[in-house]
Amino acid sequence: PIPGGLRDGLMVVICGTVLPTCDRCVFKIDLQCGSCPSPHADIALHFNPRFEEGGCVVCNTFERQNWGREERKYEMPFFKGHPFEIRVLVKCDSFQRLGTPSLPSLLIILCSPVKTVVNICLFVCLFVCLKLGGSHARDLSPVWFRFHVNLKWGDHIALHLNPRFSEKTIVRNSQLHQSWGPEERGLPSGMPLHRGQSFTIWILCDAHCFKVAVNGQHQFEYNHRVPNLQQIDRLEIGGDVTLICVQV
Repeated sequence: PIPGGLRDGLMVVICGTVLPTCDRCVFKIDLQCGSCPSPHADIALHFNPRFEEGGCVVCNTFERQNWGREERKYEMPFFKGHPFEIRVLVKCDSFQRLGTPSLPSLLIILCSPVKTVVNICLFVCLFVCLKLGGSHARDLSPVWFRFHVNLKWGDHIALHLNPRFSEKTIVRNSQLHQSWGPEERGLPSGMPLHRGQSFTIWILCDAHCFKVAVNGQHQFEYNHRVPNLQQIDRLEIGGDVTLICVQV
């Protein structure tokens, strides 16, 4: 059961290993309305990787005892005997599948247990783990807990994220041609980050904007201010943080 049901911004994470002896249907994941077997409950999302049929992932919806039109992706991201992780981001109009095996360019920054951890996901699968503060972090005022995450190319910053604990906000901006643009500060649900607590930040790149979620809950969107996203080639982190490790 999913307490409270699905809602916009919720993220569902599934980890497992594909059995080496699997044949037709590798496995299935159903996000469904209840658990009644007969008549079968409606299924909002049916996710079914298949090795045969050309190797594809089938998605569908089962409603009122009838299947809808299948959607097939013929880029099989799963391998027999290999582990996988799937992250499904629930949006008001769609499900976005975020699977670590599916991208050729995957940047993962892992972490050891720390007091405060930040995970950042960009372009589906980019994780950054950080530790806020130093050895005397408990004695610091919240004003010291400021850091930034920049996605940039050259001297330009396409996305600047700057959590400010003393101001209880996350400032967003871009710096192009040595000039800062207008800041965006609004947080409809309030400051989601708290000193001394672990949390996860996801940055998802959409066609028109970056979508940012904290602990699986959508927080805000930031419209792109640069036309060519592919030129963004650097991740920069600074402030009162310690980078644990990076794995590509």
